[in-house]
Amino acid sequence: MSLSFNWNNPVNVIFGSGKIKLLGEEIKKYGASKVLLITDAGLKKAGVVENILEHIPADIKCETYTDVIPEPPMESIAQCAGRVKEGGFELLIGLGGGSSIDVTKVVAVMATNEKSLPELCGVDNVEKPGLPTIMIPTTAGTGSEVTPIAIVTNEKEHLKVGIVSSHLFAKTALLDPQLTVPMPPRVTAATGMDALTHAIEAFISVNATPMSDVLALEAVKVISRSLRKAFANGEDIEAREDMHYGSLLAGMAFANAGVGAVHALAYPLGGEYNIPHGVANALLLPYVLDSNMIACLERLALIGETMGVVPSGASLKEKAMQAVAAVDDLSSDVEIPRSLKEVDIPADALEKLAAAATKVTRLLANNPRRLSEDKILEIYKMAYEG
Repeated sequence: MSLSFNWNNPVNVIFGSGKIKLLGEEIKKYGASKVLLITDAGLKKAGVVENILEHIPADIKCETYTDVIPEPPMESIAQCAGRVKEGGFELLIGLGGGSSIDVTKVVAVMATNEKSLPELCGVDNVEKPGLPTIMIPTTAGTGSEVTPIAIVTNEKEHLKVGIVSSHLFAKTALLDPQLTVPMPPRVTAATGMDALTHAIEAFISVNATPMSDVLALEAVKVISRSLRKAFANGEDIEAREDMHYGSLLAGMAFANAGVGAVHALAYPLGGEYNIPHGVANALLLPYVLDSNMIACLERLALIGETMGVVPSGASLKEKAMQAVAAVDDLSSDVEIPRSLKEVDIPADALEKLAAAATKVTRLLANNPRRLSEDKILEIYKMAYEG
């Protein structure tokens, strides 16, 4: 079979400790004289916003929007979009975790497209390019700074939904690992396991390509060797660099290969019960991989080899099982909840969750195993008991 695939990632990536000092130069590249910095109240309180503003030249007018909330609901995004439309901004800067970056992506295209936010949801429903954006992630997890995807919460249906369009790609992703040092251990764990989930799901996706495979496996390698260190000591800059780099690689991998059933099953947990996205993914990951194993033994075995946990002479299935066990051990070591019980999901909610997950067809289509509603319910039951 001849080699054939598509690859799409036009984002200009700037990576390295201290690189935040280049922010002013990047803004000027796009000829912007008035910009809006979009972030959350926590980063403002921590002094991060003030630090970022110091790197914006005095001749550029910069305003701030600090009302982004986690797992952003549509109503909140619409409020930010109103600020953007009224302000006459020429460029937007997204600062923070996945929520701030995703909100920035969405409001950038809402400023130039007439469709309502619900109409933009789905694949390729954004007709026109948005305002140019610069993304500055302060967590090492979502990889959203290099993806054409934004996730929003439909508060009426209690479900997370995706907006997928090449118009969501940022112009520049500015990744400075120093900005991730203040992350508390709990956030380091959740975002780090989120990045690992992206890498693994991209690698076992039915849409994986040779290029996404290289990125995904390298992400697995650096994240699995450094997440424990970053969790234990947030000032370990080498570990922080690894985690930021691994998150970037995983983002580039799943931007092209997609993610699968872990995310599909995690969405209802976030939409219905406000479980943080990274926690939901990390909690479900071992159980979904165990279910998927029959469809991707070879690929899980390679993940196990990449993580350095495969004993010599092991069979293919043993290697795959070791990979799942290693993921479970890593999750446990960074104190991720081990069961749905621990995050207060009631047993009588599992059937409703399974029905909701079946609606996330965009992601289930990427999964290596076809999952019926009964099989999804079975996975939730395993995750419930832990």
